Amino acid sequence: MSPRADATRDRIEAELEAPLRALGLDLEAVELSSAGKRRVLRVAVDQDGGVTHDDLVEAEHRVSEVLDSSDVMGQQPYTLEVTSRGVDRPLTLPRHWRRNHDRLVRVTRTDGSALTGRVAGSDEDPGGAVRLETDGGPVEVPYADVGKALVQVEFNRRNAPDEEDA
Repeated sequence: MSPRADATRDRIEAELEAPLRALGLDLEAVELSSAGKRRVLRVAVDQDGGVTHDDLVEAEHRVSEVLDSSDVMGQQPYTLEVTSRGVDRPLTLPRHWRRNHDRLVRVTRTDGSALTGRVAGSDEDPGGAVRLETDGGPVEVPYADVGKALVQVEFNRRNAPDEEDA
């Protein structure tokens, strides 16, 4: 991405963060790409408990209002997409770990070693760690040692303790 595109993305993030927070949403990602003569602006949001379709519709309206009242997108036409964070995005912040409690994750450490386990707990402090239940027992991984972490999609996921009777 060019320095100009980075600056535009950073400016968009700055414009959107407070209005989305007012809706109870965290701004997770802003991606600006070209699609022919148009640009595509993708805004990913999340919140504790996940986002609903209604949350996304409300967020799209708010984002559209903010962009329409600002010159941040310039005069070139663009398509706006507001989406949830999705399971394919890496876990990079303490809130990502908290929101994925009891989910199966694959962690690649900064030293290149990898492990798969279920998120058993996590610290809110960015200097903290995540605790995983692995087949070999509990493992604590400091956030600083996490190179990449992704939620693993489970088609036959075991029931979480609070889902036993659901």
